[in-house]
Amino acid sequence: MRAVVQRVTQASVTVDGQVTGAIDEGAGPGLLVLVGVTHDDSSGIAGKLARKLWGLRILDGEKSCEDLGAPLLVVSQFTLYGDTSKGRRPTWQAAAPGPVAEPLVDAVIGELRNLGAHVETGQFGADMKVALVNDGPVTLILEL
Repeated sequence: MRAVVQRVTQASVTVDGQVTGAIDEGAGPGLLVLVGVTHDDSSGIAGKLARKLWGLRILDGEKSCEDLGAPLLVVSQFTLYGDTSKGRRPTWQAAAPGPVAEPLVDAVIGELRNLGAHVETGQFGADMKVALVNDGPVTLILEL
């Protein structure tokens, strides 16, 4: 699994003009997490990613979402496994197909919730509009 993690003061995902998930400015800092799944990922890796995200110390004062009860907005993004090494047109061969990827993204979300996290989400497979205010800016790439 691959995740792009951004510390945000606010973020939202909109599908067909409707907000499906958001971190509001008044909620304090949080994390926007874009999650990509590849063919050999598993529920074990999804659980490990969730625990890493929950404990990642990138909020103010080297605090984590766990420390502050900060929200997370998790959005599936198969394009994280785009390959541009040959030419200018990306290939998506390394990205897992929807029937494989969707349950694993759901597993990340489920494990975060089991850990006590407040998790907002996008809509798997939809054309999503993501808006955010990156705080810092702080952006990390996690590979598991």
